[in-house]
Amino acid sequence: MTQLKMGMVGGGTGSFIGDVHRKAASIDGMITLVCGAFSSSSEKSIASAKALGISKNRAYGSFEQMIIEESKLSEDKRMDFVAIVTPNHMHFPPAKMALEHGFHVICDKPVTLTLNEAIELKKIVDSSKRVFALTHNYTGYPMVKQAKAMIAKGDLGVIRKINVQYLQGWLSTAVEKTGQKQAAWRVDPSKSGIGGALGDIGTHAENLAEYITGIQIKELAADLSAFGEGRVLDDDGNILLRFENGAKGIMTFSQIATGEENNLGVRIYGTKGSVEWYQENPNELVVRWLNQPKQTFTPGGNGSYPESSEYVRIPAGHPEGYLEGFATIYRSFAKELLLIKEGNIPSTLPDFPTIGDGIRGMKFIYAAVESSKQNASWIKI
Repeated sequence: MTQLKMGMVGGGTGSFIGDVHRKAASIDGMITLVCGAFSSSSEKSIASAKALGISKNRAYGSFEQMIIEESKLSEDKRMDFVAIVTPNHMHFPPAKMALEHGFHVICDKPVTLTLNEAIELKKIVDSSKRVFALTHNYTGYPMVKQAKAMIAKGDLGVIRKINVQYLQGWLSTAVEKTGQKQAAWRVDPSKSGIGGALGDIGTHAENLAEYITGIQIKELAADLSAFGEGRVLDDDGNILLRFENGAKGIMTFSQIATGEENNLGVRIYGTKGSVEWYQENPNELVVRWLNQPKQTFTPGGNGSYPESSEYVRIPAGHPEGYLEGFATIYRSFAKELLLIKEGNIPSTLPDFPTIGDGIRGMKFIYAAVESSKQNASWIKI
């Protein structure tokens, strides 16, 4: 199997999300990490490279240096793509430079710090003719694929109601004041952008609802709050949703929901039936029918659709979850890159989140913030 070569921006040793990306990228054996600008400090970047078994001369002190030096290498040695695993404010600069130097990009979400950056980045993606993927990892779960396929085939009839939630409790106290790096940058608008929990987990909820149903949010009315003392960005939100097809919905998200861990869930109701899925129990998709008994689908189990079974890696009854969701995006991204390497035409509708999804997420953030400022008035996306 041809292995693609990955370079990484950010994600040095001790980084939570960097480690997640590295593990996920390696699961299907299609990708190997060959270089990185793991820190803005050359010493820290070299130390991270050493810990990861990467040659010292492929450890760079900046993403600029990495992209320039890798560009000089022969095609059989240089990285094929860049994985960007930094805080939000450092997504756009390396993505822009990598694309302009001919490298494909996979990036953590939300796509950029600002909406203007996202719009500019799309222009660069389009002109570069390179592949750009966004790691909305929950779209990679087999039962999410199953729900999407069922709705696309009309099994549930006309979709009329969409409820989505994402509840966490890790910011119930002021952990950002204790030196917790993951919290510190998320509550800082210069690094996080104009959305706090809204950008961090609200965009996951928005993306999941639109991905599964295939229906976009048309307008929203948002009530955002910052309960944490001294916080300027939201840590809690409740949003009414109106969808393009006339469906109505509710979104609730929070990072101050005391006791919650990672309670992401979606319930979608159609004229023939409904589906219900929760990330903390990812192997079960509950389907309720109008005139039939309730069904529970599992990955690889009886009744699984091909669109779901294609992404099952292990025997039925064995749980797949967070890392595998990321891995599914990496695998789909890798397949696209291999098509291009072999001189084939890339997919017109790749099965991973793209720059278009990134712009949708940024428009959702901006609309929700504006709505909340106007006392939860309705704002079009």
